[in-house]
Amino acid sequence: MSRVPRTVWILSLVSLLTDTASEMLYPVMPVYLRSIGFSVLLIGVLEGIAEATAGLSKGYFGKQSDLSGKRIPFVQWGYALSSISKPMMALFTYPLWIFLARTTDRIGKGLRTGARDAMLSDAATPETKGRIFGFHRSMDTIGAALGPSIALVYLYYFPENYITLFLIAFIPGSLAVATSLLLKEQKKFRVTPVKQSAFFSFLGYWKQSPAAYRKLATGLLLFTLVNSSDVFLLMKAKEAGLSNTMVIGVYIFYNLVYALFAFPVGIIADKLGLKKIFLAGLILFSVVYLGMSINTSLPGFLLLFLLYGIYAAATEGISKAWISNISQKKDIATAIGTYTGLQSICTMLASSITGLLWYKLGNSAAFVLTGLATIGIFIYMLQVPDPKHHEPDETPGITDR
Repeated sequence: MSRVPRTVWILSLVSLLTDTASEMLYPVMPVYLRSIGFSVLLIGVLEGIAEATAGLSKGYFGKQSDLSGKRIPFVQWGYALSSISKPMMALFTYPLWIFLARTTDRIGKGLRTGARDAMLSDAATPETKGRIFGFHRSMDTIGAALGPSIALVYLYYFPENYITLFLIAFIPGSLAVATSLLLKEQKKFRVTPVKQSAFFSFLGYWKQSPAAYRKLATGLLLFTLVNSSDVFLLMKAKEAGLSNTMVIGVYIFYNLVYALFAFPVGIIADKLGLKKIFLAGLILFSVVYLGMSINTSLPGFLLLFLLYGIYAAATEGISKAWISNISQKKDIATAIGTYTGLQSICTMLASSITGLLWYKLGNSAAFVLTGLATIGIFIYMLQVPDPKHHEPDETPGITDR
């Protein structure tokens, strides 16, 4: 822990509080929307627009952060918008207002992501990227476990009282914004004044980026296309006979495993190599999906979600650490923002593809095809250069003490 810089601690605590607020509402959002008159179709449109907004804005604001040479305003305003969106959902139930609230939340996510991850990268050296991003993912995921746990207890005593839950979620969200005020700006690269860029201009980075970035990002995006929403895993558990409480319990268990393993797995990745750990994560993902296709027992689901949590620890933070190690320091927010923006679009497509396969062929076929496709992506990723052999920038990472 002594090697985790102050900036990383603050960013991680902010993420923990924000995820607590967001995940407190995640299990009840569809039920709440149905209770105020939203159809399944309208919920799908709402979430699609929200995710597209978040995805595209990640690339745009990541580039703006690089161009301006500033990180803190993007981080603070991003978390502030997400915090404000929570009580907004409870104030009015008009469809347009709900769309505005969800869009506000997603713009906040897009606003902060690239700048925040660039700050994490700046607080590390190439040899400690795994542990830094792993620590942040661990803290973030503790919030993802706390949120549903709080919601579960609250709804046990106050069933269907959703409005108050949205107001309660504003508390950790506000604490996250207050904590972000402790951050200090540390410019580590020279900025060339440029004119304001167009919204989609960040896509031009793809052509300008290093070949190693394009090859890695291509593999990561291909994987995203087969990596659908966790909702499908929870649906499988529900169809196998688990109660609603058990399904939420399994989801909390997964997040706890993820939170427990993310930091130590990051440390191991720094020693053995980011690529090796990421590839191990892909194998675990394939095993989980193939196992989901045949499992029907609670012990089986617990084992599979245990492996799924370890998979997440071995890939999500590691992928960003990998990207930051093959990108120039002045472009890190743009590089991560461009990838995560395209990733959001691919995630929407992935869920649509899995949903179609589920509908046409059944859930077992959908899980088997996903598992087999992942093996193909594993073979592709074997060809991607190991980041420890790549030196993208003459300026070494600076550790913030």
